[in-house]
Amino acid sequence: MIVPIILSGGSGSRLWPISRSLFPKQFINLVNDETSLFQDTIRRLPKNLESPVVICNEEHRFIVAEQLRQIKSNNKGIILEPIGKNTAPAIALAALHLLKDGSDPTLLVLSADHSISDNKKFHNSIKTGQKLAEKNKLASFGIIPTKAETGYGYIQVDNSTSKEYYNIVSFTEKPSKEIAENYLKSGSYYWNSGIFMFKASVFLEELKQHEPQIYSSCVKSFNKINRDLDFIRINKEEFFKCPSKSVDYAIMEKTDDAMVVPFNSNWNDVGSWESLWEEKTKDENNNVSKGDVILNKVNNSYIHSTSRLVTVNEISDLVIIDTEDALLVSSKKNSQNIKKIVEKLQNENRKESENHRKVYRPWGYFDSIDFGEGFQVKRISVNPGAKLSLQKHSKRAEHWVIVKGVASITCGEKKFKLNESQSTFIPKGEVHRLENCENTALEIIEIQTGSYLGEDDIIRLEDDYKRN
Repeated sequence: MIVPIILSGGSGSRLWPISRSLFPKQFINLVNDETSLFQDTIRRLPKNLESPVVICNEEHRFIVAEQLRQIKSNNKGIILEPIGKNTAPAIALAALHLLKDGSDPTLLVLSADHSISDNKKFHNSIKTGQKLAEKNKLASFGIIPTKAETGYGYIQVDNSTSKEYYNIVSFTEKPSKEIAENYLKSGSYYWNSGIFMFKASVFLEELKQHEPQIYSSCVKSFNKINRDLDFIRINKEEFFKCPSKSVDYAIMEKTDDAMVVPFNSNWNDVGSWESLWEEKTKDENNNVSKGDVILNKVNNSYIHSTSRLVTVNEISDLVIIDTEDALLVSSKKNSQNIKKIVEKLQNENRKESENHRKVYRPWGYFDSIDFGEGFQVKRISVNPGAKLSLQKHSKRAEHWVIVKGVASITCGEKKFKLNESQSTFIPKGEVHRLENCENTALEIIEIQTGSYLGEDDIIRLEDDYKRN
C-alpha cells in the first residue's frame, strides 16, 4: 500500500506578487490554466495509490479542502501545522497518523509545488522506489540534471554498478556556478527533487535514532490531536518545541540505507519566475505573456497582467508582474532574490506580503475595490449553500447591495431575503449574518463606514467553520 504525502506548507515568496503567504504558489494556476500546482501534484499520481495525506499550514486549511473538492479527490487526513518546522517533522506527523490503525504503508512524499511533464517516467520511478522501500531502504528521487543549476541541491551517487538505483555518496546544497558545471560534466550528480519513498515505520525508526528530539516532539504533538471538521489539529505547545530540519539533514545524510532513484523527466520546482518562464510555452521572441499584454521589440521576458493593459517596449530578460495592488519589475536571472523584497515588506508590516486585494474565505471571497478615510467598499461572493458567521462589529456599520443572486439575511431579530438591486443597512453593533441558500453564487457590494475598518473588528457568535 502506497500513500502519497503531500507537503503543502511553503510560502512561495520568490513568486511574489502573484504568490502571497496566505495564498501561496502551490494553490495558484501557474503552469496549467485550469488547475493549481497542488491539484496537478495529486492528479498525476498513479490510479492504484491510496488517497493522499496532506500537510499544510493552518491558514491554508480551507483552500486545501476546496481544491481537493474541485478535483473530487478523497484524502486520508489534512494535518494542520500551527507553525512550519520543515519537512522532517511534517513527514513524521503523517507517518504517525497512518500507523495508528496498525498498518505500515509505504509513503510517497511529494512537494505540492513541483511540475512534472512525463507521468509515465514518474510512475516507473515510483515502482522502483517501492521495491527499495520493501527492502527497508529510504529512496530519494534524483533528477538527471540538464544544466549547471545553482538553485538546486545535488546528490552525488556511486554509479559504477546499477542503473535502476544508486548508493548515495554525498549531498551538496546549492553550489557555485563553477562547481555546478563540474557536477554536470561528471555524470555522477543528480538534482535533489525532494521526492522520497520509504515505509512509515522505517522513517520513524531512523528519525528516532538520528533526531530523537524531533521524534519526541512529534509523538507528543500527535498524542494530543483534536479533530476540527475534516482537519487534524496537533498540539501546538508540543510542536513549537520541535526542531526545524529538512528530511535530508535529519535522516538522508545520516542513514546507511539511503538510495537514489534516477528520474529522467522534465521536472521543475517552479521556484522562481525564471523557472516558470522555462516551463511555459513561449512566443517567437522567447517571451511568456499572460493577460492583457502588448509587446514591442521585447525578448526573453515574462510579463503577467492580472487586471489591466500592460505595454512593454524594447527590453530583454525582464520579469514584469502586475497585480491589482502591486507591480514587480526584475531582471529574470536574479528573480530568485525577490524573496528579499518580501522580507522588506514583512519587516514593514505591509499587507501586500500576505494577501491579494481579493481574499479567499471558506465561504467564498471578498475583493476590496475601494477605500478612503472612514469608508471601504468590498465586492463579496458567497458560494452556493454557504454562509458567513453570525457576527457583529463594534466600530463600523455596513450597507449591502445585492448584485447577483438571492441573499438570506439575519439582522438582529429580523430574517429576510433580498433579490438583485435590493439593499439593506446593518447598524454598528447589530448581530447579523449573510447566507446563500441558492444553488448559484451570491454577489453583493458592501460599503463599510466607521472609525475603524480592519478585519479584526469581527466578533463571531456562530461559525460553521469553527474560526475563533
